Amino acid sequence: MNPDTTKPETTNTTPQPALELRAVGIAFEDEYEWIKDANLRVEDGEVVALLGPSGSGKSTLLRGIAGLETQTSGEMWMRGRLVNDVPTHQRDCGMVFQDGQLFPHRNVARNIAYGLESARWPRAKITKRVDAMLELVGLEGFGDRAVQTLSGGQAQRVALARSLATRPQLLLLDEPLSALDRELRERLAGDLRRILTRTGTSAVHVTHDEDEAATIADRTVFIHEGRLVTSRS
Repeated sequence: MNPDTTKPETTNTTPQPALELRAVGIAFEDEYEWIKDANLRVEDGEVVALLGPSGSGKSTLLRGIAGLETQTSGEMWMRGRLVNDVPTHQRDCGMVFQDGQLFPHRNVARNIAYGLESARWPRAKITKRVDAMLELVGLEGFGDRAVQTLSGGQAQRVALARSLATRPQLLLLDEPLSALDRELRERLAGDLRRILTRTGTSAVHVTHDEDEAATIADRTVFIHEGRLVTSRS
């Protein structure tokens, strides 16, 4: 297998939606069905912001898309494939959390390389891809740094690079900027938009900040008490 090829060749000239939810229900921690009758379509290369206050169900829905919470009803499709019963590691989703969740025992380069190593890419290909990701997120020369020495913004850039390194079919971002101060958050929101646009990445971005949603996303979907209520471009 060519390690640079992460998506199958196809003769279909119309890309399948990156994500399609059809009347999906998601249970929080395998108990209460918090997400009800969710309908959402994310086109190829589209960035959708999921906007709502704390406790509205944003992260629960995102985790359900990733397969980390239990889907109780409906159909979930990714690139034309029904994934209701597909385990998390086979959904080809990248995920960036609020705290980054970097591996403390790996330096910056090896954090970014983690998914590539798991996929058994050749060493030379990994090095080339890691260098490209460091350039993409503006951290050239940081490969040998210990992650404990990074600022909050730098750590989130590494987490983003790690998630993008394997070219996932869908990127899920769970309030990745919310722990940063306002000035840095605004600057990184613009950088994140640039990176997603440059890579053509399909993404769902969870946030409670309307300005952030407007900066990063092509379209904003609002969620209230576990229900998707309106959508705005």
